[in-house]
Amino acid sequence: METPLPKATQKRQVTAIIILLLLWEVGGAVIKYSVLEERHSGSFVANLAKDLGLGLGELASRGAQILSKGNKQHLQVEHKSGNLLLKEKLDREELCGEMDPCILHFQVLLKNPVQFIQGELQLQDVNDHAPEFLENEILLKISESSHTGTAFPLKIAQDLDVGRNTVQNYTISTNFHFHLFTRNRSDGRKYPELVLDKELDREEQPELRLTLTALDGGSPPKTGTSQVLIMVLDINDNAPEFARQLYEVQVPENSPIGSLVITVSARDLDAGTHGELSYSFFQSSNQVIQAFEINTVTGDIRLKKMLDFEEIRSYRMEIEASDGGGLSGKCTVAIEVTDVNDNAPELTMSLLMKDIPENTPDTVVAVFGISDPDAGDNGKMKCYIQDHLPFLLKITVENFYTLVTEGALDRESKAQYNITITVTDMGTPKLKTEHNITVLVSDVNDNAPAFTQTSYTLSVRENNSPALHIGSVRATDRDAGANAQVTYSLLPPLDPHVPLASLVSINPDNGHLFALRSLDYEALRAFEFRVGAADRGSPALSSQALVRVLVADDNDNAPFVLYPLQNASAPCTELVPRAAEAGYLVTKVVAVDGDSGQNAWLSYQLLKATEPGLFGVWAHNGEVRTARLLGERDAAKHRLVVLVKDNGEPPLSASVTLHVLLVDGFSQPYLPAPEAEAADAAPAAALTVYLVVALASVSSLFLFSVLVFVAVRLCRRGGAASVGRCSVPEGPFPGHLLDVSGTGTLSQSYQYEVCLTGGSGTREFKCLKPLVPNIMGEGVGTDTEENSNFRNHFGFN
Repeated sequence: METPLPKATQKRQVTAIIILLLLWEVGGAVIKYSVLEERHSGSFVANLAKDLGLGLGELASRGAQILSKGNKQHLQVEHKSGNLLLKEKLDREELCGEMDPCILHFQVLLKNPVQFIQGELQLQDVNDHAPEFLENEILLKISESSHTGTAFPLKIAQDLDVGRNTVQNYTISTNFHFHLFTRNRSDGRKYPELVLDKELDREEQPELRLTLTALDGGSPPKTGTSQVLIMVLDINDNAPEFARQLYEVQVPENSPIGSLVITVSARDLDAGTHGELSYSFFQSSNQVIQAFEINTVTGDIRLKKMLDFEEIRSYRMEIEASDGGGLSGKCTVAIEVTDVNDNAPELTMSLLMKDIPENTPDTVVAVFGISDPDAGDNGKMKCYIQDHLPFLLKITVENFYTLVTEGALDRESKAQYNITITVTDMGTPKLKTEHNITVLVSDVNDNAPAFTQTSYTLSVRENNSPALHIGSVRATDRDAGANAQVTYSLLPPLDPHVPLASLVSINPDNGHLFALRSLDYEALRAFEFRVGAADRGSPALSSQALVRVLVADDNDNAPFVLYPLQNASAPCTELVPRAAEAGYLVTKVVAVDGDSGQNAWLSYQLLKATEPGLFGVWAHNGEVRTARLLGERDAAKHRLVVLVKDNGEPPLSASVTLHVLLVDGFSQPYLPAPEAEAADAAPAAALTVYLVVALASVSSLFLFSVLVFVAVRLCRRGGAASVGRCSVPEGPFPGHLLDVSGTGTLSQSYQYEVCLTGGSGTREFKCLKPLVPNIMGEGVGTDTEENSNFRNHFGFN
């Protein structure tokens, strides 16, 4: 049965969603903002919620987050107001250098449901840098033969600002020989050019000193100055000329420091000092001066520091060759930095859910971006995870991925996943980055407790002490936490007549079962009940098991002799003819035991006898038989004590006393005189009641037969009273009325004589005596065979 997730879990888990990816096309859906650099942290940029068409507080409910390239975050969202704010003060020159415009790309991530919005922040320049010359003094050598109108380019000033805030104009201090023009270079930068207005005369003025001023376009403008020292030279006919006006070269970014980049070469047709050349950078930027150096004699240009393609991809510089006479020539060197695959891809984790609920398909686990600052194939990337995992990588916007579950997870099958996200570029050699995440599958109460057995059978010995531990049941739950904590209880009894609440109890925490009271095997031999096991999840799940308790018998009942009945005032006497042979059945001791099993296995033995060796008792059925042939010398009266013992541990026993009278003829039994019977009349009344109750417990049918026999006997009272002895009823009793089995009931193979008193007016039972019909005739052969078996049983020859 499928169990619904708790409401608390549904609210807690952001990941219980189906991914909704709304991809916005570049140009139509990119949100663009502009802000001035150097503004303080927390400065307002825009109201993001309004621009995205979201209501107040919806940014918070959807978990809005700003993602930027790399780990540097420039913006932040104030969820309460929906405003987009600066996270830190931004320096345009640091972030973009000479690049104009300066665009910072970012993404807005809405997590619930997942949505990406592309954004751009243009960082506007402020005039926070003044123009600056690299040299405080510019040396310019001019021949005195130079004609008016000749132009002399000067070195430019550097300004880190861009646009209107960079250098816009140059001025020169007032003089009689030169004026200044501001020219535009091919790359857009402006440079100063000094124009000769009046011819120079070395003899009249060998040098001039002017002040060059650079002005930017700020308001008010910022300035920078440098001194220009003009040395007037003697006549020099030829200026240096380079072999090429443009040198182009490619340099790998991993070239070591000191590597030769290129060699420039110029020539001068003059001789002597006028033909000696010196090479130098002319109007070069600070970046060129920091990265390269030039040999003034050979023209070799070498690396001064390591290049970085990702920082600056090309350099352009002017090289000046000057002779000793003050003339110079210029050329341009264009250096292209080629990319080397020296940057491994980078992975930036934007959202990571380390704990996700089971049974929830298409759950967002992580959102991350990848980047590689290299170019071309070196910057192309592919992203993947291990095979055979129930997760998928889905690309959302460019270089942004979402890691989702492929289907519903089962915590009981696997509770933890170690996922390796690998990003590899396409360069040579390939570089890769691995990011390991561990995802824990949180538990949902989807498993009911299961008992270790479907049914339990417990055994407890009777007469136990109350609160006895009789056994335990155990159930396990594959869930975790509170969902796996099991509570045990007793379920309503299967049989409403069984007082289960007073018989057993169960510990709700560990399933231990206890007997509440002492059990009696003879009253309750077994009972069944059900136990339940419920977890503490929400909703709670449960199961049940059947418990059967067997009460083991204890030897707590001694044997009870049913026959012969013991009455000290009127003992029963068994009559045995003196003509009886060995093995003659005198009587049978009948006993029962309330216990069961071996505790109820009864054995019989002759404990005492007046004449040992004359009588014996069969151990298994209690039959008392003669052990040998009776003779005239044997005493007439015998007293036998038979012990009845069970097989329990320890064994319990009972004894019964038998009186045996040997008579010469079976038809002339010996009975007490009527006077003696009369004397015993008073106590015999109580004996009669006891005998009737005992016989009723053996068989109600037997009692009925006895009553019928008494009625017949009363009819013949006249003759029997004068004789004063027992008479034998004609014919045997019906066999089915006198059945006693070996466990204490009378066997059908025995018949009993009922002796009554006479003359006293009372009609009472005195004893029951087994009779063997047709003693003198039919039973001779049978008795002979029985005698042989009897002797063998007792060990007589």
